[in-house]
This record gives sequence, structure tokens and C-alpha cells, in this order.
Amino acid sequence: MQLVIGLGGNRGDVARAFSRALDDLARGLRVLARSGVWRSAPQGPPQPDYLNAAVLVETDRHPAELLALCQRLETAAGRDRTREERWGPRTLDLDLLLAPGLVIESIVLTLPHPRLDERRFALAPAAEAAPGWRHPRLHRTLPELAARPAILVQRCERIGPFPTAPAR
Repeated sequence: MQLVIGLGGNRGDVARAFSRALDDLARGLRVLARSGVWRSAPQGPPQPDYLNAAVLVETDRHPAELLALCQRLETAAGRDRTREERWGPRTLDLDLLLAPGLVIESIVLTLPHPRLDERRFALAPAAEAAPGWRHPRLHRTLPELAARPAILVQRCERIGPFPTAPAR
């Protein structure tokens, strides 16, 4: 199965967190594509801008198992979900965004991500990593969704390539 994972963060060395997360993901998944890094306005309480990116991966794991892996990587990067404010600053956020033709609604996971089509910071990197993909509920390509006027007004700009893995 192929799946797009969104990355975000605005605390600490976010570029390093992204590259380490990708390195860790690549140990158990095949990384097929990655977006550049995008800077976006925060949603929620006042805080610094976010950096965002997306990776296209291939795996034989169930999406719920992949979600658990992503949450372990967030914790390893210093994220503490029990202490953070909703939509507040974070070191690393990994979201499963969508998989071709797959719709899941469970207590643990919703795919496609329920707010993907509303957020430029998720759509723009996802469209860059998987430009031919269609949203399985909306039946429009990611670039089509990202080009809607209501999305284009959201502050989000591409600032460079995906960071390379740091030496450990």
C-alpha cells in the first residue's frame, strides 16, 4: 500500500526532526517521494510559523500500525501529547494524510485525514509528493484541491528542499 504522511513542527530544530523522522521511517518503509519544505501560518494559539512537508511511502503495514509508529517517532522527537495545547507548538507532528482509494473511519484513525482538503499546509506538500493522486472522497486530484481560491489565500510558501539526514 502507498500512503502520504504529512510532517509538521515549529519548536526546536524542525528540519533535523524531519530528516531524522524520514530516516527512521525509511528503516521499515520504502520512501518513494518527498516534498520540499513549506512554511505556513500557525493555526490555533499565537505561536511561531510551522514548517511542513510530506512523504510518499510504500508499506505492507496496516495504517493503524503505521500511525502507532509515527506517534512513537513524535515522542522520540520530544513531543508530549499529554502536556501540549490543542493546535499548539510542537517539535514534530506526523499525520497519515491519505492512501489511494482507501477510506477508514475508526476510533484510532480516519483516512483520508478529515481536514486535509481545508489546509494548504497539508495539501501543498502532499500534492508535490503525490501529484497524480485523487482524494478518495472528493474525487479531485491533490493539485486541484490545493489550487482552490479558499486554499490559496492561506499563507504557505515553499522555502526549500526536504532536509538531508543529519549524521547521528
